Amino acid sequence: MADETPWSGVADTVEDPEETRVMFSALDSFLQYAKVARFNCTHLRRQSFYALPQTHWQMLAAPPFNYLETLDKVDEAIDSNAELARMIVKNGLPSFPPFHPVAPDQEPQMPPQWAGCAKHPDIDKARSTIRQFYRDWSAEGRPEREACYGPVIHTLLAEKVSRDANAAPLKVLVPGAGLGRLVYDLCLNGFDTQGNEISFHQLLGSAYILNGTEHAGQHTIYPWIHTFSNHQTRANHLRGYSVPDVHPKTQMDLASQRGTVGEMSMVAADFLCLYGDEDHADAFDAVASVFFLDTAPNLIRYLETIFHCLKPGGVLVNVGPLLWHFENHAPGNHGRDDDGDGDNDTTGIADPGSFELSDDEVMALVSKIGFEIVKRETSIEAPYILDAESMLQTVYRASAWVARKPAA
Repeated sequence: MADETPWSGVADTVEDPEETRVMFSALDSFLQYAKVARFNCTHLRRQSFYALPQTHWQMLAAPPFNYLETLDKVDEAIDSNAELARMIVKNGLPSFPPFHPVAPDQEPQMPPQWAGCAKHPDIDKARSTIRQFYRDWSAEGRPEREACYGPVIHTLLAEKVSRDANAAPLKVLVPGAGLGRLVYDLCLNGFDTQGNEISFHQLLGSAYILNGTEHAGQHTIYPWIHTFSNHQTRANHLRGYSVPDVHPKTQMDLASQRGTVGEMSMVAADFLCLYGDEDHADAFDAVASVFFLDTAPNLIRYLETIFHCLKPGGVLVNVGPLLWHFENHAPGNHGRDDDGDGDNDTTGIADPGSFELSDDEVMALVSKIGFEIVKRETSIEAPYILDAESMLQTVYRASAWVARKPAA
């Protein structure tokens, strides 16, 4: 791929003790996943099972229920998920100097001072990241990708057709790139694409799947095993999915031989801090925002930064719901001077203060920032890591729109 290192800027951040802690907590959380998942999913259930009256647990242990066998199969599924988690760590650990690559026959080992440092929220993020591979990197997750990535790709392909055929490839920024599937798909379609992500869990996962896997279907994940509710059949509860559905490096190499591939890069950074600087002014032809804008505590800052880094005439393509991530727990210091420097300003996503808008108010704000609304569609069905066989179905009715920065 265009950039052999998983991320840009890692070496600059490891000097920050807090950044170092966050990095190694993410790594350690993947190694702790199996132990914690086994405790929560099967150990506690076995205790509750044997606490039943003996005649009751004996009934459930026998056919057709075979409940104890189900718990054994869940343990096996956790082990399969944990193998993916282990490889994510093995692939990611050498990226954090001064540590050295792990030999093929060695297990990944955390530096002693960081072993066991992950806390419950970190391990929960590792679990949710493993589940997200279903959405981004399984064949069965394709309908979800088509619903949210499809409108972006179609819009940008139309944008490319409208440009001079001899012009340079369009430069696209994907903030909140997650596990990198949209970045990868855009590159295969000939766009020079930069993904930006602040979550080290997501960055570790995308670095492995894009750069570290050896073949398609290398892993089998079991995304539904962490909950025992709303399953129509036990077979679906225990259903596994092969990931990745394609081998990214092979497909990128083939596209490169055809001359149809764009350049790819992934950057680990706070979106606001990085892309709001002068070096990124008028830097991109398009910004692809998918399930991203509602991560903003202050949407004005997000939109101003996107406007800043778009070239005149560039487009913002957005798809997503409005699940405001900071609702009821605003970030920042709420105007207090907590560090004693006499300045209560902060920078980045954790600025103090937050607000939540309705969809029509978001559109009004987009116009207020200076964008021209080109196209808008509402109520697009957009599932998110949805078990289609579950007795509980939750599907977003997303908004999709295109806004253009006026030409100079």
